[in-house]
Amino acid sequence: MSSARAVGTAGAEVSDVIVVGGGVSGLTTALVLSERGHRVRVWSREPAAATTSAVAGGLWWPYRIEPEDLVGNWALSTLRWYQELADRPEETGVRLVSGVHRGERLAALGPWAAELTSLVEVEEGLRARLPLIDMAVYLGWLERRLAAAGGVIERRTVTSLDEAAAQAPVVINCTGLGARGLVPDAGMRPVRGQLVLVENPGIEEWFTETDPVSEATTYFFPQPGRLVLGGTAETDDWNAEPDPGTAQRIVARCARVRPEIARARIIGHRVGLRPARDAGVRIEAEPLPGGGRLVHNYGHGGAGVTVALGCARAAAGLIGRELF
Repeated sequence: MSSARAVGTAGAEVSDVIVVGGGVSGLTTALVLSERGHRVRVWSREPAAATTSAVAGGLWWPYRIEPEDLVGNWALSTLRWYQELADRPEETGVRLVSGVHRGERLAALGPWAAELTSLVEVEEGLRARLPLIDMAVYLGWLERRLAAAGGVIERRTVTSLDEAAAQAPVVINCTGLGARGLVPDAGMRPVRGQLVLVENPGIEEWFTETDPVSEATTYFFPQPGRLVLGGTAETDDWNAEPDPGTAQRIVARCARVRPEIARARIIGHRVGLRPARDAGVRIEAEPLPGGGRLVHNYGHGGAGVTVALGCARAAAGLIGRELF
């Protein structure tokens, strides 16, 4: 562990690293750094259970994320992590579940697909056994593991990254859509996703399909105690409230695949705003006044869960050991 003791402008002791943002990217980055011996604080406006990460359907798959040449390695690194965690599903919320990407073909995927031993092309599409993550359980597990490693989570609304820079030599920006105003980065834009939660009528496999004309995505994911139905991908839509008409259309699309879904009791609705970035994921470091360093890790679009560990390790590699 670093022996350096950073001191803020008021003379108060501060951390080695402050991670701004408490979703899956922020918590994972904080965990990587804490387990490498750094003293880390996470500043988050809301608990992890209230972030966009908590709304995610939770299937590991590179979806709506760039740049393509980097995503594969980030995703595979994270895949191996989830495969290990799937040995303790009740604790971690991670399970390995079989399913089908209808209409997908191996030829349309990147080189990363060759590393998936369970991925098989069938007449219907691509069949695979993949991590399916119960995000409520997983985020809670991340918080507990971070605390065990010495990390601290603080509820704090940040209006400027300078606030964090005044208290730590390294600041990591994992603010997702918040980066639009904090950086500022005008290339950040929401991609609205709406989900419907229903009682599971006995479905054990996940399913996805994208309409090649409308690009509407139909999917259902069996999670403990519920079936998650989706979805939508509405760019530049900031509406965080569920739309009843959209919910009806989601249920109808899923029921065309599995008719029993039409009779399933609805138990909830969710909306999440995916943090998409025109130029793709940003993992980059820049100097701060006084010799510190700001590391960006944001813009993960619809695949933050899929690349969380790979991106966290990439961001951690940019913090600069000479600062401690």
